[in-house]
Amino acid sequence: MRSCGHVQSTIPSLLQSLFSASFTQVAGFDVQADISRSKVAEYQCNSALRLAKQMGIKPFEIAQKVVAQIKDSDLISKLEVAGPGFINITINPKYLSASVNKQLQSPTLGIDGGKQLRIIIDFSSPNTAKEMHVGHLRSTIIGDSLARTFEFLGHDVVRLNHIGDWGTAFGMLIAHIKSQEDFSLQKIEQSNLQELMRLYKESKKRFDEDPFFKKQSQMEVVALQGGDETSRKIWESICTISRNAYQEIYEMLGVHIQERGESFYNPYLSSVVQELEQKGLVTVSDGAKCIFVEGFENRDGEKMPLIVQKSDGGFNYDTTDMAAIFHRIRDEKADWLVYVTDMGQALHFDMIFKAAEKAKVLDLEKTRVDHVPFGLVLGSDGKKFKTRSGDTEKLVDLLNEAVERAEAILQTRNPDWPEAERKKIAHILGLGAVKYADLSCHRGGDYTFSYDRMLRFEGNTAAFIMYSYVRTQSIKRKIGTKYKLDELKVTSLVEPNERALALQLAQFPEAIEAAAQELLPNRLTEYLYSLSEQFNLFFRDCRVEGDPNESSRLALVEATGRVLKQGLSLLGIDVPERM
Repeated sequence: MRSCGHVQSTIPSLLQSLFSASFTQVAGFDVQADISRSKVAEYQCNSALRLAKQMGIKPFEIAQKVVAQIKDSDLISKLEVAGPGFINITINPKYLSASVNKQLQSPTLGIDGGKQLRIIIDFSSPNTAKEMHVGHLRSTIIGDSLARTFEFLGHDVVRLNHIGDWGTAFGMLIAHIKSQEDFSLQKIEQSNLQELMRLYKESKKRFDEDPFFKKQSQMEVVALQGGDETSRKIWESICTISRNAYQEIYEMLGVHIQERGESFYNPYLSSVVQELEQKGLVTVSDGAKCIFVEGFENRDGEKMPLIVQKSDGGFNYDTTDMAAIFHRIRDEKADWLVYVTDMGQALHFDMIFKAAEKAKVLDLEKTRVDHVPFGLVLGSDGKKFKTRSGDTEKLVDLLNEAVERAEAILQTRNPDWPEAERKKIAHILGLGAVKYADLSCHRGGDYTFSYDRMLRFEGNTAAFIMYSYVRTQSIKRKIGTKYKLDELKVTSLVEPNERALALQLAQFPEAIEAAAQELLPNRLTEYLYSLSEQFNLFFRDCRVEGDPNESSRLALVEATGRVLKQGLSLLGIDVPERM
């Protein structure tokens, strides 16, 4: 993994030594947690306030004594005491210049090599025989952004699409297909996703209303899992038709993912259950084989079961996920497992992780495991996002409409553009707007979908970030030919907005590390928005062309363009060269 040697991570060690030199009794005191960005200073330390109670000294006096210890530092140019005992920190401009120059000279923008981890990230995961809808949007783009960030940091990343291609839903669909008067394997092979969806709805209705058909469906699951030839061929046709439909969406979104559906783990299910039994973890309840994990009770205080084998002998979602975590740890040798699914599955994954721990397969000291939950996509009425007719919005329709609306905006703003160029940029802007609007929200909450808001050219939107990038390219086109771009260096940071832009650029590794470690893409979007705002202030106040510091300022412009482009790429968003 590449090391994010960022500004905020280098400050604590220096301050630690200053505190220790001032007060021997605080040796070992952790300053790290007390360093933060501040609206009144570049960085701020509040350790003096935390130490005051422990030492019986006023925090202002502690801070004064620590500040008096500072001598020449490559990192910090000034320390000042503020308020009751805060220490305001000003970064040395030479350090900022060196940090930006390192970004300019490095293909990884100054993020250095380090320990590589094998990360398996499970995301998207649509259900076979169903259209991908807006509900799949969040898992797909959150997972893709996290995967891109891990890859940029040098991890060995396995992107898995845990397709829902097994279980009861297939039992009822196959049973229904077999019962059709004109049933033939050839007809199924020549079908399409819309036809499969029609058959699925019919089968679900029968399953809910007809006990005999429900039993047939359950037995069909057992037949499929047991390798029945006809059932298997119908299943393969259904999967192929569905896969082709999904791939169209993934290509449109620029998402690369390896399909490894529930069916992949079928050969492992019996042995997993057998192992769990041998370890004494299985209890038979109403004929089903269950694991009861401590700490999981229903509202009546009864222990909740993790059912690993149903009473009819069939396996289910719980069994498949147990087999998957076994396989990913033992066979794939994962250092970190990440599951990106909706918040409604949080309890399920908590139980899976605890059961895997209980089985001595998951060792949290060796393998990190995270469920990455996300909320709903809402319409303007505050309810689940749907079409005007009340149906669930198809993802392909939503994406196409975003592109169409983006093109209409570009047509109004730039009526003289060639059609081919307008369509190309509309594709970038429309899809980028949808992704950015989602990723800029904290994934833990619901968010309201609005084409109008996400396609605005002001505020925290993809269009604003893209426009800031385009502005950097415009400046380069004007004067960039006078310089060798790979030899540009920041040599002067005189104006406040020069310095502020350099500091913002130096904080890029902090944003990357926060997004990766906290599994929150919005940490990166917040950074890109702040960088774009700061660049526009720099553009307003600091003339580049013709200024005595032209080459130094062009270096800041070039670094900004590179960081914006890389940051958007980590969100799965392309950039246009003009807008």
